[in-house]
Amino acid sequence: MTNKAIGKYGEQLAKEFLTKKGYKILETNYRYSKMAEIDIIAEFKGNLHFVEVKTRSSFQCGNPLEAITKSKLASIYKCAMFYLQNSKGKYKRMQIDAVSIVLKDPAQINFIENIEM
Repeated sequence: MTNKAIGKYGEQLAKEFLTKKGYKILETNYRYSKMAEIDIIAEFKGNLHFVEVKTRSSFQCGNPLEAITKSKLASIYKCAMFYLQNSKGKYKRMQIDAVSIVLKDPAQINFIENIEM
């Protein structure tokens, strides 16, 4: 499986995971520019969640969450602000979350809410 295929599969698992927890998926792969993309935008209890998904086939290259750098968070934040400007004040609260997935059998999914720089 290619890295791109692993990433897409991880995003699908993350959407299923969030949906089971009661999240409503609003957007996937939302782009602000070539440099800024949010994997999943979801709504839960009136709050807007911008979710970064990191997937690995194993822990051999470390924890997937280690790939979320300060610059990546800054990019997500810029994209989130653009999305909020276009939502016409519909949402009062927002946060950035992360889902890490390691594709062992069974897949290990870790959900971290409200991550910050």
